[in-house]
Amino acid sequence: MATDKDLIPEKPINQLYDKAVEIIETARNNTYRQINENLVRRNWDLGKLISEEEIRGRDRTELYGLEVIKSLAKRLTLRYGKGFTKTNLYSFTNFYKMFPDIFHTACGKSFHLLSWSHYRTLLQVLDDAGRAWYEQEAFQQGWSVKTLQRNINSQYYYRLLSSQKKDLVEKEMLELTAPLQTNDPTDFIKNPVIGEFLGFTPDTSFRESELEQAIIDNLEKFLLEMGKGFAFVARQQHIHTEKEDYYIDLVFYNYILKAFVLIDLKTSKITHQDVGQMDMYVRMYDELKRGEGDNPTIGILLCAETDEDIARYSVLHDNDHLFASKYMLYLPTPEQLRREIERQKEIFLLQQQEKKSEV
Repeated sequence: MATDKDLIPEKPINQLYDKAVEIIETARNNTYRQINENLVRRNWDLGKLISEEEIRGRDRTELYGLEVIKSLAKRLTLRYGKGFTKTNLYSFTNFYKMFPDIFHTACGKSFHLLSWSHYRTLLQVLDDAGRAWYEQEAFQQGWSVKTLQRNINSQYYYRLLSSQKKDLVEKEMLELTAPLQTNDPTDFIKNPVIGEFLGFTPDTSFRESELEQAIIDNLEKFLLEMGKGFAFVARQQHIHTEKEDYYIDLVFYNYILKAFVLIDLKTSKITHQDVGQMDMYVRMYDELKRGEGDNPTIGILLCAETDEDIARYSVLHDNDHLFASKYMLYLPTPEQLRREIERQKEIFLLQQQEKKSEV
């Protein structure tokens, strides 16, 4: 009896597949370019609108521009959500001022547009020549946002200008930034800024592997079932700084401790950078969310490699004694967390084996 494989020669189906992939990839790339250009254009237009209103109001008061942004941010946020905060409106305004001609080329069309995340990163470069150079290199070399940020942080442009051995500077840059580059065609969908622009709700599945998802799902249940005062606040909570977008895996409020508890899971060994990032989360939460009567925010950094240190706890403001004597009464111990993560890894492994046996 002939099978499907016998009926369809391999070479024609391979050619058909290659052409289908080409059509799909072309459509994806065109969609990305259209979405990105609309997003960049929207932000530029808003920046232009605000800048022109600031100019009109200069004779009224020096604070007129600040009040315009404050009032506009409040009303736009009520209607469209968090993509129109004061910080974002300031970025749009600076974008228009720093790139006034980006949509006014000789032919009347935009040219070699980067992503909005690239432009937001470029706003850190106050020198016009340096900013123009980073913009051109980012486009021509296909730098990711992380690569661009790293090169700005390392003063790549200025080191090239002053160096007698430019090839060595370029080699160092390539070695350090190569791991930051990505060719994932779905990155633009994962980008939270694109998601907000299209009106998507946050989708945690874009940012978590199946194992991470399983562990975090069950950690949430585990903590709520401990009966030690945990109340769920948020999952994959987005924190945006001037340089980066971050996501905190789980956020709780402990009403016994009267403190926010932040939990972040790492699938590899915990690094000093991970600890520093958690401390940043804690500081930001203390500044932005902590209310009167709340105790300092607690950060728990977990590692899925449970043969390594399972947890690092972070409480800033020199509250070590308070943390040791009181907080540990209501927080899970490292051993409890280790057992729970190991249990979920075993369950996950069994589920994967069952799926394979069903195929």
